Order: sequence, then structure tokens, then C-alpha cells
Amino acid sequence: MSLSIQTNKAAMIALQNLNSTTGSLQDTQSKIGTGLRISSAKDNSAIWAIAQDQRADLGGLAAVKMGLDRAQSIGETALTAGKSISELLVQMKEKVVAAQDQSLTSISRQALNADFTQLLKQITQVVRDSAFDGAKLLDNSLPGGMGFLADANGSSTITISNQDMRLGQSIITLSAAASILTLTNARTSLSRLNASIENVSLALAEMGAQVKQLENHNTFVGKLSDSVEAGVGNLVDADLARESARLQALNVQQQLGAQALSIANQSPQIILSLFRN
Repeated sequence: MSLSIQTNKAAMIALQNLNSTTGSLQDTQSKIGTGLRISSAKDNSAIWAIAQDQRADLGGLAAVKMGLDRAQSIGETALTAGKSISELLVQMKEKVVAAQDQSLTSISRQALNADFTQLLKQITQVVRDSAFDGAKLLDNSLPGGMGFLADANGSSTITISNQDMRLGQSIITLSAAASILTLTNARTSLSRLNASIENVSLALAEMGAQVKQLENHNTFVGKLSDSVEAGVGNLVDADLARESARLQALNVQQQLGAQALSIANQSPQIILSLFRN
């Protein structure tokens, strides 16, 4: 190799190697700092695009799970209220059966009727108060029930049906004006009460099955989200143990490259020695 003060090929090569090492070092430091092997489209455009699509799905699944959590709360609130109504009807049957006794005095019958009437009012109160986040499923304010998103595409839903448990409707056939002040009224009320107890049980069974479906699907969505997130991690996450080892190797390589460049820069000094006396 010829000696020249105009062109130092050794220094140029050493500088190129040092720049390459510095670039690799910066890349490794970025991976360690972000925890990502692919943090932008320039790292790997195809994988980055796939990861972004999956992240979008994750966002959709998060929204679905939030809706399903709300749906469960609404359904469980309605179930709790429905169970309370069923228990009130059972208590009412005790009063109605007692009113079948022909030997009751007028005062005793009035006392039973007062209890019976109070229980009717409690049913109305329970129906009125059975709300979660403003949603009610027992007062027919939502005749078609409530539908909740079941997938990230918004293409399918899961519905909780409306169960109208107001007095004097198809499920509870007892009216708000029902009484057991007379034997005839007591017998009429008993017939309607028995039908109401059966209707409420069937309505709660249907609602319970729907809430269970929501719970199971909510669990599935949670597991699906975890799987998608793990898949994204497999695509873009950095192997920090490997990058840590690479960082140490590149640090040493950078130091050696700097030293090689320093040595190469001293080569022109040899030319001066050729012109000394």
C-alpha cells in the first residue's frame, strides 16, 4: 500500500467500521430502552404492520370486555332483584294460604291483608330500584332487552332479555289492587300467586342462563386478549438477555474500532520520518 498524505485508506476503513459498530450499538440500546425488537415500520415493515393490526384487535377486544363487564353487572343486578321478588311472592303465599281459613276474624283477615298489601308494594319498589348504570330489565323500559358486543368487529351480540315483573303483567299476574280481605279474593289471589311464582322462576332461569353465557364469553374474551397480546409480543418484543450480551460485545468492539482509527490516523506521521536528515 502506498503512503499518501492526501488519502488515508486505513483510516477510512477504520472509520467505516467504527460507524457501523456505533450504528449497531445505537440499535441495540434502542431495543433495550424500548423492550421492542421492532418499534417502527423501518425495522421490519411487514411484521410491524401485522403487529399494528393485532394491536387494533386488542383495542377492540378491550372495548368488548368492558361492555361485557357492564352487561354482567346489569344482569346480576336484575337477577338479585328477581330473586328478592321471588322470595316476596313466597312470603305472600303464606299470607294467602292463611287467609283461606274460614274461621278467621275480620281483624285477623285485615291484618293478613295489610301484610299482603305491603309485600305487593315491596315488589313494586324492588322493580323500580333494580337498575345498574341506568339500565333496568324488570320494568319493561327495554322491551327488546339489551344487546352487548361479543367480538372486536362489532358483528355479533349477546342479549339479555327483558323480564317484565311489574304487578298485573304477564309474569306477575297479581295486580297492585289485589287483596285477601274476603275468602273469595283470597282464593283468586292464591291461583294468580301460584302462577306468578312459576312464571318468575322460569323468567329467572332464562335470565340466569343468559348471564352465565355472558360470564363464559367474558372469560373467553379475556383469554383471547391474552393470547393476542402474547402473539404481538412474540413478533416485536426484544430478547433482552441476548441484547444485553450484544451490548457488551459492541461496547468492546466500539472501543477497539476507535483505537484502530487512532492508529490509522497516525500513519501519515511515517511520511515525515522519510524527509528527516
